[in-house]
Amino acid sequence: MSASPVKTWLDRNGRLLRVALARPKANVLDAAMVRALDEALDRHAANADIAAILLGAEGPHFSFGASVEEHLPEACAGMLAGFHRLINRVFACLTPVLVSIRGQCLGGGLELASAGHVLFAAPDAKLGQPEIQLGVFAPAASCLLPERIARVHAEDLLISGRSISGTEAAAMGLVNATAEDPDAAALDYYDRHLASKSATSLRQATRAARGDAIERVRAKLAAVERQYLQELMATKDAVEGLRAFIEKRPAQWENR
Repeated sequence: MSASPVKTWLDRNGRLLRVALARPKANVLDAAMVRALDEALDRHAANADIAAILLGAEGPHFSFGASVEEHLPEACAGMLAGFHRLINRVFACLTPVLVSIRGQCLGGGLELASAGHVLFAAPDAKLGQPEIQLGVFAPAASCLLPERIARVHAEDLLISGRSISGTEAAAMGLVNATAEDPDAAALDYYDRHLASKSATSLRQATRAARGDAIERVRAKLAAVERQYLQELMATKDAVEGLRAFIEKRPAQWENR
């Protein structure tokens, strides 16, 4: 295990900030990982020369998602607060955020990726929001997916919990393109389309493009977080589903 769950470095003459989830193979987005990501972005927030951010991951998988243990009633309020603060930060980031996805990109991993601007995935990557299989739902994805893709596709992924390939994700517009090497594809996109641009102008363009979506997602995410904590976690099935997963047994649903 690396000393830090996140690695950061400057690339392309200091104009591309590279951020990598660095606890393979799962790259679980636990509280430590979320805190490290937030701190990494904060450290470079004042660097006006950065024209783009490339978010990727070490190992064969982007992320298996958030820590299920941290979703239990005694921990979930703090976990959601920290994770949703990070999601809002990434979605509101004015510097273009490129995302490179390979392997599993599930749950909180897909929520984090979906907050970015331009996404690249390997054709055989697996993307999904499996939370419903554990008796809960995905708060951030409930807000972000309808912003990225047609509602019919967003609702399908959110209520089925199924995973889709990178190829299917590209077909529905969830990712911008597929490539056998998504890191190389993201770097090529930067080199061809962003490297020659003014970092200041790129921030203005991103701000104009996202517009009122930033406040819309922020407000909806706050409402959905309250629903999760006050309503969902008061049900027997939500707690049962999480505990069954941790205990590696089938859930016994009571439908209440």
